[in-house]
Amino acid sequence: MNLRGRHFLKILDYSPQELNYLLDLAADLKEKKKERIITEYHRGKNIALIFEKTSTRTRCAFEVAAHDLGIQTTYLDPASSQFGTKESIADTARVLSGIYDGIQYRGFGQEIVDELALYSSVPVWNGLTNEYHPTQMLADLLTIKERFGELKGIRLTYLGDARYNMGNSLMVTCAKMGMHFTACTSKEYFPADDLVSYCHEIAEETGATITLTEDLDAGTAGANVIYTDVWVSMGEPDEVWEKRIKDLKPYQVNCDVMSKADPAAIFMHCLPAFHDTKTAIGKEVFEKYGITEMEVTDTVFESSHSVVFQQAENRMHTIKAVLAATL
Repeated sequence: MNLRGRHFLKILDYSPQELNYLLDLAADLKEKKKERIITEYHRGKNIALIFEKTSTRTRCAFEVAAHDLGIQTTYLDPASSQFGTKESIADTARVLSGIYDGIQYRGFGQEIVDELALYSSVPVWNGLTNEYHPTQMLADLLTIKERFGELKGIRLTYLGDARYNMGNSLMVTCAKMGMHFTACTSKEYFPADDLVSYCHEIAEETGATITLTEDLDAGTAGANVIYTDVWVSMGEPDEVWEKRIKDLKPYQVNCDVMSKADPAAIFMHCLPAFHDTKTAIGKEVFEKYGITEMEVTDTVFESSHSVVFQQAENRMHTIKAVLAATL
């Protein structure tokens, strides 16, 4: 399958066959990594990594994946470039694509990475926007496939705020891959109606199902995958914490929730997770609101059901597959 020159902006842009190809390539590259087989398929190439939002996993995954492929990277944060301030997105895209072989963007609105791609003559990859997180989706699919041996028919339940990049992306991904997606949360936090409708159309072709429910018992019963994310996303004001805690505490992933799922169910989280008070934000929330755990309890996070660090590692292998395939 030839994906050379393709952008990787959102899962909606790729067919199930193309996604499966990337997953197979990622699995192959992961095996080669474990066996210390050199994979410098793109030696001599260079890519730019634009980060308007900071990151641990995305930056490390792109840099290590690129290094393994023989690619040099340049990291650009808001303080080290003129992106969007003194130089427009369109101009930046044309400047960078004249110097680099590919451009990664992690930041705010999807329209920014879309505009980068529109004016770029080299592949553009979405490391995260407010609306979508496609590289995380590939890592999640690889992790699920490693655990269950297949994707089609897997029942995935997402608890928490399903309106933004993770809820949107998981719903789209499940629809594409013939999986059964459930958003289990307060109605206020359901994904947008237009995207839900579009995913229903995709699901009719793949055998997937899309369910939105406020019923915790019904939403988690028999699930193969229980997934959650932080209740307040990067860039949102601190003032929203109180409301989110009140609204979403009933949908915290805890031992009771896991007991409703399939006995072999796995717990997934894109990280970072607030499962204790060992972070600055965790301490602050405890001091203000008196809770030590938020979207997931420490017991579940550290349990045998948890595959969160396998997910984190798979970010690198799947990103490597995207770079290898599209450059």
